Formats: sequence, C-alpha cells, structure tokens
Amino acid sequence: MRIDTHQHFWMYSPQQYPWIAPHMKALQRNFLPPDLEPLLALEGIDGTVAVQARQTLEESRWLLELADHYPFIRGVVGWVDLCDPGVEAQLETLVRHPKFRGVRHIVHDEADDQFMLRQDFRRGIGLLQSYGLTYDLLLFPRHLPVAKKLVAEFPSQPFVLDHIAKPPIREHRLEPWLSGLKDLAASPNVWCKVSGMVTEADWAHWRPSDFEPYLDVVFNAFGSGRIMMGSDWPVCTLAAIYSQVVRIAKNYTQRLSSDEQAGVWFQNAQQFYRLPT
Repeated sequence: MRIDTHQHFWMYSPQQYPWIAPHMKALQRNFLPPDLEPLLALEGIDGTVAVQARQTLEESRWLLELADHYPFIRGVVGWVDLCDPGVEAQLETLVRHPKFRGVRHIVHDEADDQFMLRQDFRRGIGLLQSYGLTYDLLLFPRHLPVAKKLVAEFPSQPFVLDHIAKPPIREHRLEPWLSGLKDLAASPNVWCKVSGMVTEADWAHWRPSDFEPYLDVVFNAFGSGRIMMGSDWPVCTLAAIYSQVVRIAKNYTQRLSSDEQAGVWFQNAQQFYRLPT
C-alpha cells in the first residue's frame, strides 16, 4: 500500500488563487480528481490526502464533496479560521465527515513571522485535539524556531511539517534550515512530509542527487517512523511530472528495511491521519 499524503485540487481563477503567480502559468488551469487518478494508477499509489489550497470554509466543504465521489481520496486537510472566536462551530460541522482529518493555515504567507504565537491562533490550535484533528505546518526555514515554540506548548497535539520546511535546495545550502529542522524534530509530536522538494530546486536543471543531502537530514532527524511521502501535485508539475517526483522518493527509500518502507509509504500516514480503511 502507498499513500500520497499531500496533493491539491482546484478550479482555477486568479481571484481564488492569488498565490499562483504569473510565472506559474502551468498551474493556471483546473486540476481535478480525474486528472490525478490515472497518474496514481501508473505509480501504484493507492490513495491520497487532499490538502487545502484556499483559505475558505468553502474549500474544506468542496474537498470533502470530492472525497465522497472519489474513494482514492482517503483524507482531507482543510481550512478553518483558527483565529475566529467561533471556530468551534466550524469544526463541529466539518468533523461530522469521516474524511476530515486535519487543518492547515498558509502561515508562510502571513506578514507577521510570529503569527503562530498569536493568542487567538494558539487558542484555535488548542481546540484541535479534542476534535481528533491534526495540524499541517506550512513554513519557510525562518519560521522553524517559531514552530518549535508552538509545538512545545501543545505536546499532545499531532503536527506534521509540510515540504520539509522548504529548504534552499536551489542554492545547495543546508543552514540555517538544518539546525531549525533538527530542533523541531526533537519534539515527538511533530512528523514530516517528504514533499515539495522539486519546486525548491532549479525547476529546469535539477538532478536527483540534489535532494540526497536534504533527505539525509530529514531521515536522521525524524527517523522513518515519523515520515510520510507526498507529491505536492499539481504544484510539483512546475518542475517535474508526477512519476519523477514519486521516483525520487522510491529510489531513496529503497535503502530502508521493508518494515520501514511500509511505514513511510502507508502505515505512518494511516496512523497520523487516522485514515479510514
């Protein structure tokens, strides 16, 4: 069994997806389940976790509707307004759906690098465990020390780091990303998605070897028991086709034992997101 723990869908419009910049022309179209399903079949991927790409409640509801129609969508990480004093009402409605498994906020686009330490945001984070929900950390390396403070405040809340915190792969640099990631990984309630790497590399000239030093750091920091694989499709198509992204992960994990591979590709995701079988 293999699970792609990080992919997106959208019906494109510039107003709804302002983060899709002019130089991302390849993303300026619709990406829907029928586009992804044949790619999964070719690579032997059995299911996915669909992750929000808009910060609206409509997005969460829409992804859950897609999950109702496409069984390969095993779970949804949606969006709620964690800073809203009435966020409980939003959560109570969404958790009625068995595939609503977590929440994400696009923190790295916030003007305030300390956004995660706001009192209202922390209050929202503090509610998630009671609803059985996870939280996806979407960060740049400079946010890692802030994330460390957040996860330390909520030691029983499951967190997962998206895109290995977007290290400077294009520049072939490790620091300060390496130190920040190791500090965050020391918190046992934080897991990590190996995803989003190709778009942090040189889109036109990356080589598989570019990712080895970063994968070494991630696996040494988190261990195979807290790592999941994700494609970041369709964003990854800016730099690679789906099969290339999956191949990078498959080639690296071949060095692991069969039990470790089963964890990284399926069991860890099932445990973290409590995916329905």
